Amino acid sequence: MRGWAAGCLAKDRELATGGPYAYTRNPLYLGTLLVAAGLVAAARSVWLGVLFAAVFLLIYLPVIQNEQQHLRRLFPEYAEYAARVPALWPRFTRVEKRPNPFRMSLYLRNQEYQAGAGLAAGMLLLLWKALH
Repeated sequence: MRGWAAGCLAKDRELATGGPYAYTRNPLYLGTLLVAAGLVAAARSVWLGVLFAAVFLLIYLPVIQNEQQHLRRLFPEYAEYAARVPALWPRFTRVEKRPNPFRMSLYLRNQEYQAGAGLAAGMLLLLWKALH
């Protein structure tokens, strides 16, 4: 989800309303939340769950609020988009008809490969834990 979203996002140049942004206004954060939940479940660690929950509540939610304010100032059409598309939990029907095609150039510009590397590191840690 994060990779798809990053490949559809031209930050501060155009409002992304297609691709995963037709289902949720924050697919990058939703993707992070899903990956973290998966890692917590696989690690079977209550403390890791508490840590991830605290980080999400104390860091990500305020960041989402700040980004919404920024987008409202930058794009006049954001208010109408925000009224139709939920902030985090996705709709299961597509709202926007305009496609935001995935573009590898945007994926690379947004440096989403770093999140992919983090996911790979987490998976390797879980594999190491399972084997030892």
